[in-house]
Amino acid sequence: MIPQANSFSSIDEFVSGALLLIDKPLGWTSFDVVNKIKGIVKHTIDIPPNEHGHERRFKVGHAGTLDPLATGLLVICTGALTKQIDHLQAGVKEYTGSIAFGQTTPSYDLETAPEGAFPTDHLNIDTLTAAAKVLTGELLQRPPDFSAKQVAGQRAYKAARRGEQVNLPPVPVTVHDFQVLGFESNSASFHITCSKGTYIRSLAHDIGQNLGSGSHLTALRRVASHPFHVDNALTVEELAERLRKLQNKDS
Repeated sequence: MIPQANSFSSIDEFVSGALLLIDKPLGWTSFDVVNKIKGIVKHTIDIPPNEHGHERRFKVGHAGTLDPLATGLLVICTGALTKQIDHLQAGVKEYTGSIAFGQTTPSYDLETAPEGAFPTDHLNIDTLTAAAKVLTGELLQRPPDFSAKQVAGQRAYKAARRGEQVNLPPVPVTVHDFQVLGFESNSASFHITCSKGTYIRSLAHDIGQNLGSGSHLTALRRVASHPFHVDNALTVEELAERLRKLQNKDS
């Protein structure tokens, strides 16, 4: 049974095992969010001892990674619930964002500089919608070289940043729905529903390749990791304020 998110009512409950929905800001890694929560706990609250009177170590981890250039829903677990991370990150994901056409980037997003000049005069909402449909269903997707995939004992992005060829093998993913919401000034807005492990950056790259035009991801927001939605998420600052109020109430 999945516990209710953000429902802790005491410091003890928060430390023992809480499910948190956090709205990750732009520029932060997922580990930045975890470390920020650790810092809040260290400087804001007093962790109650366990039932034997012994000191407890605060455990916290995230379920499902978001790139630094992405915002939105990050599922966080504390205490005993960290054992459920694999289960909690398995749900279907939903994303919104934008794709720029006419140039590519090595990272498939704005981590690296756009390059090249590709034709875009043939693009319109109809051609983009048809191309998105081709990228829907069960796919073999090649992850970006600039990803956290392990290659020869190291993260792929480390080799890519050194200019080395990575050539990650394709992996099976499922794109349940790929909607192009609008197209203006060579930029398309989208909504994608997909399986765990799908790289939206790769979809943003592949749609341009299939259309004979370069493309790259320019914005990304995770709005859902089912059954959770970002509308129910807290900012890190809101979480910190809740913990401060609980600490004052318990002290």
